Amino acid sequence: MPSRRTAHAGPPQPRDSGPQRIAKLLARAGVASRRDIERMIEDGRIGLNGEKVTKPATLLTDLRGVTVDGQPVKAAERSRLFRFYKPPGSLTAARDPKGRPTIYDRLPPGLPRLMPVGRLDFMTEGLLLLTNDGELKRKLELPSSGVVRHYRARAFGDVTQAQLEELSEGVEIEGVRYGSIDANLERRTGRNCWVEMSLTEGKNREVRRVLAHLGLQVSRLIRTAYGPFLLDGLAPGDADEVERETLFRFKSGLK
Repeated sequence: MPSRRTAHAGPPQPRDSGPQRIAKLLARAGVASRRDIERMIEDGRIGLNGEKVTKPATLLTDLRGVTVDGQPVKAAERSRLFRFYKPPGSLTAARDPKGRPTIYDRLPPGLPRLMPVGRLDFMTEGLLLLTNDGELKRKLELPSSGVVRHYRARAFGDVTQAQLEELSEGVEIEGVRYGSIDANLERRTGRNCWVEMSLTEGKNREVRRVLAHLGLQVSRLIRTAYGPFLLDGLAPGDADEVERETLFRFKSGLK
């Protein structure tokens, strides 16, 4: 989302005690993901007491004196998580050099600054989680956290349930290894079919590449759930906030 920086009334207090990497503190404050913050440091956009920060390993106990693009960092807010039905034909990015629409052109007005959890490619639609907490974003994206992503794909071509079940052992495609996928043939009409798939890795274009490997041409791809959070009740372009207690229980169970 386009940056909107405001000064804070006092220094934010980190959740953990002791010095922490500046990238972690800035991610917790919702500035960006750790990876993006490291790039911002390389670009000279992060300052500390009037001097540019040059090392991502810089340790701080809080964000007093830290600026982004010359503006003081806003104090960290409580973690918030939103469900968003990403419409097809939009990028999961803040901006696009080619001028294509992004999710931030499609989000309802009035939301806080939010970061997407993972990505859905341009034509993929469905559930995209958004958060103001860079650390929560990172945990949700890590395969080691075991958060399952669920998809439904409409495809053209012939495939058997036996072929889909073989995906549970993983598959290697053009040198890329994809982990275990739970896939089921939901229904078939002629040579068109709907396939349900569940996975924890979420590599770039994973579902499309795996189905293409099986000889299927995907015409529609929908993410229906991310962990316990469902697409149900949302229309394309809709967003709502996960209840605070629900988010607390979910975070407590994350690895």
